[in-house]
Amino acid sequence: MFRSLGPAVRGLFVACLAGFVLGVWQPAVIEVFALWPIGSGFQAWQLLTYSFLHGGLWHLAFNMIGLVSFGRELEAWWGSKAFLRFWIASVLSAALVQLSVTAATGSTQATVGASGGLFGLLLGFAMMFPKRRILLLIPPIPMPAWLFVLLFGALELYLGVSGTASGIAHFAHLGGMLGGFWMLQRWRLNASKD
Repeated sequence: MFRSLGPAVRGLFVACLAGFVLGVWQPAVIEVFALWPIGSGFQAWQLLTYSFLHGGLWHLAFNMIGLVSFGRELEAWWGSKAFLRFWIASVLSAALVQLSVTAATGSTQATVGASGGLFGLLLGFAMMFPKRRILLLIPPIPMPAWLFVLLFGALELYLGVSGTASGIAHFAHLGGMLGGFWMLQRWRLNASKD
């Protein structure tokens, strides 16, 4: 299965796995490469490096399942270079939104995980293949991709505003979707000029 992945998805998968192992083996990696709030250890490189670190095995597993599930088809559709640009835009947008939220709330917690990129991929998948059926894990209900992403986005907004599931960067997830949406609109605008 791993060989059937495109080079971009495969590279991101390996980078996230390596980042997780390094973070477990050498916790100082988290101190240097996680996304820290401005004034609490923030460095510019963290806008990207945080996405290769994860806060536990389940966090890594869910993000990698999503990367493979949605990224494989999007990379095949867009090509590796465009896919990577899309991923990076989603990760950067997620980081900028998260920095805004931590500044507004005064949080000093670091952020880790590829979830911002994954949520960008979710939105990209729903926009490219809106009628494609996605099967939820719990409960196992099939639904079109556009509805899945709409419900997931609404849930993230609710959880972020209500603070119901603290310790999860819900607004970073929404920021990833925002970055993905921005990239798709930019591509459409450029295509219309041609």
